Amino acid sequence: MTPTPKPTPKPTPTSTPPTCLLLDLDGTLVDSAPGVLASIQAALREAGTPAPDPDTLRTFVGPPMYESFRHRLGLDEPTALRALAAYRAHYAAHGALDSALYGGVADALKALAAAGLPMGVATSKVEDQARRVVAHYGLDPWFEAVCGIDDRTGRTTKRQVIRECLARLARRGVDVSAPLMVGDRSYDITSAAAEGIPAVHVLWGYGDRSESAGAVASAAGPAELTDLLVGARDHGR
Repeated sequence: MTPTPKPTPKPTPTSTPPTCLLLDLDGTLVDSAPGVLASIQAALREAGTPAPDPDTLRTFVGPPMYESFRHRLGLDEPTALRALAAYRAHYAAHGALDSALYGGVADALKALAAAGLPMGVATSKVEDQARRVVAHYGLDPWFEAVCGIDDRTGRTTKRQVIRECLARLARRGVDVSAPLMVGDRSYDITSAAAEGIPAVHVLWGYGDRSESAGAVASAAGPAELTDLLVGARDHGR
């Protein structure tokens, strides 16, 4: 009798199964490009600076906007700060909800929560707008913390956001001994790595495959991400 083949084990992105997840917002949970790009263009007009070509402009979605204005466009500090203020004002008034939840994300979050993976949002978006977007799409039930940029507290980099998000999760009683970052840009991956945290790169956002360098795994869609992470969780049990 032909033996029954053994099932193929689910993939495991890291040697240690994650105890919690940190998820980026723009390009990972929400397609926010329409509102972000319109707000960038409005801000640059107000600052008297021409906008770059559309492909370059799209790379501004995800990383901290000040860094893009200051270092990608080469604006001097006063102009970059003026553009940043104009961007935030336009985005709050018009751009925040000019976005869409990626298909499959809600199901993925439900499945990840059911698998016992506590989650937090760690985004380079200003925190009050991040909370607004998460609430708008009804994602609050899946997250123990939503953390973003906050100039008032000096939290201006993705590394600082990741650090603060983990601190908030820990205060909620979450095991943060083996966190895993999930994001669509190399900035997510390198910022997590600088904090000693592995990352999974998602391919449905604003980055390309080259930005998977340094990630422990990549996922082409939310269902694939779920299989990857639930498999890792089951593997550790």
